[in-house]
Amino acid sequence: MRITAFLDIPGQDNLTPLARLEKYAFSDNIFNRQIIARGLLDVFRDFSNNEEDFLTVMEIVVRLSEDAEPTVRTELMEQIPPIAIFLQESRPKFPTAFFEYLMPIVVRYLTDVNNQVRKAGQEALLILLEQDLVAQSDIENKVCPILLDLSAPDSDDEYKVEAVNIICKMASMLSRTTVEHMLLPRFCELCSDGKLFQVRKICAANFGDICNAVGQEATERLLIPKFFELCSDSVWGMRKACAECFMAVSYTTSPEVRRSKLSPLFISLISDTCRWVRQAAFQSLGPFISTFANPSSAGLYIREDGTLSIRPSPQDVASNSCQASTNINFMSSSTNMASSSSEQPMEIKQELLTEETSAEVNTGRSLKNLNKDTWEASSDCGPNAGENLTRLSQGDSAAAGVMEVAKDSSFPGMNSRLQSAEDIFNTFLYWRPPLPDISQDLELLQFKSEKHKDSCSVQCNNCVASSEIKKVLESLQEHMDDPDVQAQVQVLSAALRAAQFDSISDCETKKIDSRDQLQNETAISDEAAISDATCSHVEDTPLSSASPDDISEQSATGVLKSTNSEEQHRESSVFLKKEQENNPPFEDDKSKLQDIIPQPLLDQYLSMTDPARAQTVDTEIAKHCAYSLPGVALTLGRQNWHCLKDTYETLASDVQWKVRRTLAFSIHELAVILGDQLTAADLVPIFNGFLKDLDEVRIGVLKHLYDFLKLLHADKRREYLYQLQEFVVTDNSRNWRFRYELAEQLILILELYNPNDVYDYLRHIALTLCSDKVSEVRWISFKLVVAILQKFYANNANALGLNFINELVVRFRHCSKWVGRQAFAFICQAVVQEECMPADQFVEHLLPSLLSLASDPVPNVRVLLAKALRQTLLEKAYFKSVGNPHLEAAEETILALQSDRDQDVSFFATIKLKQNNMDNTSIEKQN
Repeated sequence: MRITAFLDIPGQDNLTPLARLEKYAFSDNIFNRQIIARGLLDVFRDFSNNEEDFLTVMEIVVRLSEDAEPTVRTELMEQIPPIAIFLQESRPKFPTAFFEYLMPIVVRYLTDVNNQVRKAGQEALLILLEQDLVAQSDIENKVCPILLDLSAPDSDDEYKVEAVNIICKMASMLSRTTVEHMLLPRFCELCSDGKLFQVRKICAANFGDICNAVGQEATERLLIPKFFELCSDSVWGMRKACAECFMAVSYTTSPEVRRSKLSPLFISLISDTCRWVRQAAFQSLGPFISTFANPSSAGLYIREDGTLSIRPSPQDVASNSCQASTNINFMSSSTNMASSSSEQPMEIKQELLTEETSAEVNTGRSLKNLNKDTWEASSDCGPNAGENLTRLSQGDSAAAGVMEVAKDSSFPGMNSRLQSAEDIFNTFLYWRPPLPDISQDLELLQFKSEKHKDSCSVQCNNCVASSEIKKVLESLQEHMDDPDVQAQVQVLSAALRAAQFDSISDCETKKIDSRDQLQNETAISDEAAISDATCSHVEDTPLSSASPDDISEQSATGVLKSTNSEEQHRESSVFLKKEQENNPPFEDDKSKLQDIIPQPLLDQYLSMTDPARAQTVDTEIAKHCAYSLPGVALTLGRQNWHCLKDTYETLASDVQWKVRRTLAFSIHELAVILGDQLTAADLVPIFNGFLKDLDEVRIGVLKHLYDFLKLLHADKRREYLYQLQEFVVTDNSRNWRFRYELAEQLILILELYNPNDVYDYLRHIALTLCSDKVSEVRWISFKLVVAILQKFYANNANALGLNFINELVVRFRHCSKWVGRQAFAFICQAVVQEECMPADQFVEHLLPSLLSLASDPVPNVRVLLAKALRQTLLEKAYFKSVGNPHLEAAEETILALQSDRDQDVSFFATIKLKQNNMDNTSIEKQN
């Protein structure tokens, strides 16, 4: 019934409906005016056929919007969005009605004296913007000027808070140009509002949305400085709000800003004096780290539904592996920091190749997925490609590693490929000067190293590498105020400790005979030292380097300058001696090094498992760590899994079951990220532990059991056949949803095993679930039984299928309980409906037992038999064929059921139902 139906009652006052509308709209009774305002949509629909009447209604609405009663104005404003949608649908009739009559009302209500009316106007405006019903001219000429006036410095405090709130909410609905030119300057002013902390807090809470609305350039130029101010605000609520939106801000910035500016800022929030700020920062740490991720470079991609998957078509990778070899950039850094004229700190980082096509994405994946044992190149890359592509093992010396690089750079035909790749943009070539051409020196060094294979040469190379790291560390001391430099010093110090730990103490006393040999070995150790500092002690680290064709003479000069003074050695040794006293060389330090994200961020994330954090920050900090671990693992890549392995094992053994449950729900995603080898080595033991955990933890594993098992090798996957039976037993027998989920997963798991394994192991589980006490579990288990039968016949395992059929007949058809016989009728119906087996096999082995249920004493069994025959069996073409000997037996059974003494049985045997449920009216007529 319409709200304004009273307007249609004839003869009550001898007035027309339009006159009656005007009478009640301006009645002295407030309730009458409220009813008119509430029913305006129905009024517009009634009078939309006549343009003159429609315009009269519009004028009434405009007059009603000036009503002195706030409740009437509120009711009117709540009806504006649906009226605007109606007018949009009727645009040919009234093209400008909304813009001329209703939009001015919305704008006017933004400055209404009543708080409730203003809130109604703000909500209506947001709905209209979301539905794209407001013209761009109205936004720029009417809405934005009002909001700018309300948020002015001299504006009323209440109006200012409301204005900044609506500015932040509507920013994502406007065009980037409008936001950047009209609203962004005012937003920046409001971020520095010293009068009201509520205004700054709203700005901080919505900072990420504003950054997303204006884009990267405006964010880095205007918003990042304001974000720094908010992060250092004296009110802890502002800093907490900044920590909560940190991921959204980081997502909008470039990798350089994210690494050099936002990372140190986030570290300051994590170490904030306020516990609530630290708590919010640690909760946002994992999401912030995930903004450094590049899934495509790890051979992964995110589907439209948000799930993470392995990039398909491995043949594309094989065909592009030759092109991939041309883009391999072995990790190295020039040490031109030793030059006296250089005052800027050196940044050691790894740049990923720009990926502009899907082929390049696959190429990046093939590089990122280098196995620590071998990497087999495609046969299309040339006859020597497989021999020349080698790896840098953890125990190899730096000089030998560079020698292998030289080999890789001299493939037959490689120069031509490098020439063709020169036009491709490579970020590696833009962040440091190119390296000198040392190929001839490397050949000489290779000859000498083959002649002298004793360990002394390796030790001396380590000593040279250590001395070069010392000089780099010394040059960085002038810039220790920079957080990035501090992180680099930590990395280089760890590398130095590792190099000195493996070297012999007397290697420094050995003399070098000729200056040429000194230059050659210095150039080699230069590259090896920095490479060693960043990635040589990290397993499976992706390698990247510049090609020899890009090498110039400029860097050679810098390399030679780095070895021209013994005084620098003495000064740097003093600094490194102090560094070694403070930081003894532990193997654990080396295993946590990586160069994907700033090392302090990773260190803070790894510290989230520290029990002290739970006392000083948040009691559930370990749960937040577990929740974001897949995102962090995706960011670091499988080559840096060793950085997270210990943390993951610590979380997996956490005393809180909520932490283990979180890991259990995400272990299948982590398996996709790590790949089959790391999954088998590191995740399978934890997965096995989850299988024996509490039901709250086991359900996480069970819900994605198929997703995890399909990632394992067949032999490893087969081991779980023995353990699937354990899922049938639960801590609480009333937890029937656990068994229901098991049946659903088994339906999917069937494709992972051969028919013999299904018959020997899964068949028993399915039959056990078919006898469950809960009806829902039994019905889903019947579908599992049908899927198993389909598995047998689809793989030509007819003998197994026949044995299974005989077991079904014995277990269900001749069951002493009526539910078992009813289940047999359902299974037969599903077998025919899904066409799980050949029709001749069905009529020979199942049909006679099915038709014999017509004499069952329980009506429920006969009802299901009638449904199976009438809805499914007789609808198949096989039974409709003329002369079918089994058709007569089925029709006789149907006739017998039609005359059954039970009304439901006769009904279902008579009425031919559709696939959906029967019509309720038909049931009532039959009854």
